Amino acid sequence: MSLLAIYLAIGLVAGFIAGLLGVGGGLVLVPALAWVWGEAGFPPTHIMHLALGTSLATIVFTSVSSLRAHHAHGAVRWEVVGRIAPGIVLGTLAGSLAAAWLPDCGLRVFFTLFLFYAATQMLFDRRPVGRHALPGRAGLTAAGAVIGLVSSWVGIGGGTLSVPFLTWCGLRLQEAIGTSAAIGLPIAVSGAVGYVVSGAMVDALPAWSLGFVHLPALAAIAGTSMLAAPWGARLTHRLPVTRLKRLFAALLYLIGLRMLWGVLA
Repeated sequence: MSLLAIYLAIGLVAGFIAGLLGVGGGLVLVPALAWVWGEAGFPPTHIMHLALGTSLATIVFTSVSSLRAHHAHGAVRWEVVGRIAPGIVLGTLAGSLAAAWLPDCGLRVFFTLFLFYAATQMLFDRRPVGRHALPGRAGLTAAGAVIGLVSSWVGIGGGTLSVPFLTWCGLRLQEAIGTSAAIGLPIAVSGAVGYVVSGAMVDALPAWSLGFVHLPALAAIAGTSMLAAPWGARLTHRLPVTRLKRLFAALLYLIGLRMLWGVLA
């Protein structure tokens, strides 16, 4: 099977799961691309960098449709987006620019630990109680910087972190999800830009790479994931989503253990 066909299949799976379960496609894209490129003989020292940069670049396209849908339902708190966005951009840019100096194995370990966190959150479906008020501009900037930094090193749009944080700050769940979707766009844009810039300083990257963004994978995955996400969303109310989330969480644990074993072996 050609790499292009594999990219198209990865995009279909990631988009469908994102639409069905409401989870970030990066949790699927990053380990899938890391495995495929390892088998394809890509430079091992930069496989994770390429996977993270390409994942964030695809989110630029997928987050726009998600943002528009949530905005149409009045679920985006734009004043919160405006106050947290500077920290988001700063943290994501700093993380993606610094990534070029981080070893591949270090990024794999960090991603694996985050994968375990995301799987645990999904398995138990525990949400923080909104007993706190939104912090001031400085507090939101600091929170945004942390969310952006972590997101840049795991290749996601930040929802796994921003939804619990915003819920903890007293936003209704629907508003937290909608606002998180809006936050995902500056994360994706600044992260993709950062990985393009940091990768431009690296030699011996695969052909058709723009920095740490692999363009053929980006085009194929963005196209099929945007196509498949609405399919998954339509099945949300027809399938046992809670049970499927638990099965997917178990799969994430297995993926994480496999990645960790690859680092330690």
